[in-house]
Amino acid sequence: MKRFIAGATLFLTTVGCGVSTQQEVEMGTQYAQQINSQLPIVDDAEVNRYINILGDSIALLSDDRALDWHFFVVNSKEVNAFAVPGGFIYVNRGLIERADNLAQLAGVLGHEIAHVTERHSIEQMEKSQKANIGVTLGCVLLKACNDPATGQLINVVGTAVFAGFSRKAESEADEKAVTYVARANIHPVGIPQMFSQLLEERRSRPAGVEAWFA
Repeated sequence: MKRFIAGATLFLTTVGCGVSTQQEVEMGTQYAQQINSQLPIVDDAEVNRYINILGDSIALLSDDRALDWHFFVVNSKEVNAFAVPGGFIYVNRGLIERADNLAQLAGVLGHEIAHVTERHSIEQMEKSQKANIGVTLGCVLLKACNDPATGQLINVVGTAVFAGFSRKAESEADEKAVTYVARANIHPVGIPQMFSQLLEERRSRPAGVEAWFA
């Protein structure tokens, strides 16, 4: 806990001047530990091996190859995926079950990887810190806001991770995903296919994919 608070203090005092890759990784590692202790992460060696091999095949060919990437499957039927700064990618079981082929799942991973390489969450953290945003989903989800320093860090990180990105950021992530997936010799057609599939489901059963479009 002391290390976590120290990291919070370091982040909060440096965010205004920009976050280095090392700080991003340290912060992401701390936040991922909190997430993994609260969310139902799938503990299946074969599943974890598959998602990490596929994820690494894309991430290690991305524009930021210095990160140590980690991929997790969340045992939730909700259709969602998100990225934590520093190279931590989470995909819900519900989204994986919607994928008809490897290319579609690869497209999802490529999109989330791009959010990390383009530092979209870091940008949102800096904006959130400057705006003094109050308690957010990250704080509520992780139930760790009793300590002011810990709560403030989780507040800022949680805001960035769980808040929707701008259209510009999403477009950038899509464009980069096409590049990253293609570099891994996977056809990027899976990206629009997956999106079209979820749009179709949104029309017929909007509740099932609400989180993805939030």
